[in-house]
Amino acid sequence: MTGAESFEPYPLILLLAGLSVLPFLLVVTTSFLKISMVLLIVRNAMGIQQVPPNMALHGIALALTIFIMAPTIQEISNKVDEVSLEDKSVSAILENVGPVAEPLRNFMTKQIHPDVKTMMLETAKGVWPAEMYEKTDKDNFLLLIPSFVISELQTGLKIGFLIYVPFIVIDLLVSNILLALGMQMVSPMTISLPLKILLFVLVDGWAKLLHSLALSYV
Repeated sequence: MTGAESFEPYPLILLLAGLSVLPFLLVVTTSFLKISMVLLIVRNAMGIQQVPPNMALHGIALALTIFIMAPTIQEISNKVDEVSLEDKSVSAILENVGPVAEPLRNFMTKQIHPDVKTMMLETAKGVWPAEMYEKTDKDNFLLLIPSFVISELQTGLKIGFLIYVPFIVIDLLVSNILLALGMQMVSPMTISLPLKILLFVLVDGWAKLLHSLALSYV
């Protein structure tokens, strides 16, 4: 009976709640969003709709995300080791969340564009009650997460645009050559698709792309 009476269900409930939102946090607080976006844009730019499949691209994005986030994960692990687990009350657990999440906060802050953070601060000032806005820390996750997501979306689309340009040039060149030869009945995609795949392979596209994405978080 003593063990049953001393059992605290709240830490277990918080743990289960944390595990349920883990996929959401993986997308909005790590490099996964930008990497998966860029990989999907590359596939669409090449014109191969289902190769590699979505599951493969998301698996590659997840693997690279773990590689990029490894130092942050290590710092969080060290913070968890420093936290005392003797007090299992809800208030004590919530107080320890801040210090444990500090490495993740630092990672996100480095990737946020200053203009995006300024915009979110102005938005919060207009949307939130004045008392809530004044009491909110400027590095609060309520501000950092949307600022980080917007910054990652902008950067991912910029990278995607730069990737799209050479593939569009190939499509235009093939279309003009076929038109000049009077081969209007031949689909330009029939010729341009293997050329784009060949070009991407010759320049070692996947390795250089993943390498550049990893270095973008330095």
